[in-house]
Amino acid sequence: MGAAAAIPFFTEMAQAQQVARAAAVTSPRAMRAFDPDAIVISSNENPMGPSKEGIEAMAKVGPLGWRYRPQGENVDFEKLLHSTENVKQGYVMGFPGSSVPLANCAPAFTSPTRSWVMASPGYGSGAGRFVGNKVVKVPLRKDYTHDVEAMIKADPNAGAYYICNPNNPSGTLTPRKDLEYILAHKKKDAVLIVDEAYVHFSGQENYSTELVRQDKDVVVLRTFSKIYGMAGLRAGALYGRPDLLDKVAEFGRGGNLPVTATACAAASMKVNDALMKERIAINKRNREYAYETLDKLGVSYIPSVSNFFMMSVKGMTGAQVGTAMAAKKIILAGNRWPEWPQHIRVTVGTYEEMTKFNAAIAQVVKEGPKA
Repeated sequence: MGAAAAIPFFTEMAQAQQVARAAAVTSPRAMRAFDPDAIVISSNENPMGPSKEGIEAMAKVGPLGWRYRPQGENVDFEKLLHSTENVKQGYVMGFPGSSVPLANCAPAFTSPTRSWVMASPGYGSGAGRFVGNKVVKVPLRKDYTHDVEAMIKADPNAGAYYICNPNNPSGTLTPRKDLEYILAHKKKDAVLIVDEAYVHFSGQENYSTELVRQDKDVVVLRTFSKIYGMAGLRAGALYGRPDLLDKVAEFGRGGNLPVTATACAAASMKVNDALMKERIAINKRNREYAYETLDKLGVSYIPSVSNFFMMSVKGMTGAQVGTAMAAKKIILAGNRWPEWPQHIRVTVGTYEEMTKFNAAIAQVVKEGPKA
């Protein structure tokens, strides 16, 4: 687990810390991230927070936190992971978030002779320091979907093809037929890794766990950090055939998940349909509220189906926009994607937060780049 943790699959928390450090170098005023009045929309956190039912479950199970094993309100976690996706017993493994199993996938499926193929820009580095695997990065198509044909051509002998869907940072969906293309054209012992950290925002019709139910060479990553609003609680899951899960588990299991996290996750899954419907609608409203302002200002953006989007202000780099917005107490994701130096990522916040974002970006556009 210690070795796997060293793999530079940067979590949103780690990336947020990088943003803060970079801001300190570029401008002392940018350290408004620590100002209680600052609007921090940089790490794709969900301001709706844990569900009401989840909070109540945590309160009940909290006094049982002295036990290692599940007790009380959290005993249904593993059962619900199976039933909500209708997968066979043994086809899912719980983890504290999805960063650990993602990191473990590198040594499980790649090697110095079998590469990790991913999108550019995409999430994480794909490389493990102690694995020594090659990473092949393939530019997204013009419509910002994964270019699966180019991914296969880039390395037909790859050990893993990684697709973040919706993709981070573009927020765009790659259709099911493209996932099936990789499965049909990859080498027999290669695996397709689908990171669905944000898939809930895009609708159930885009879930790829159907491929798991079909016993395909695929593993699917899920987290409760995003639509469930549990980033600080740490709960997630890895779906796949037992033989594939066993390969990942060789490099560390999730261990005993926090009882509060499993209780909150279980309670949230029990009200899943209503919770999803409400949160998808709220996120869409707040996202489109920002789009309306950007359209009026002539700021370009990539239409997203997630809780974040990439935008570009004409005549300014993403770093310049980030510094200018930070000076107005709006903290964005910084310039983390060298492929897109003109873009910066915005997390969709509350309606009130997006109102302040709209006002700040209007000022930034009017003022233009600083000398």
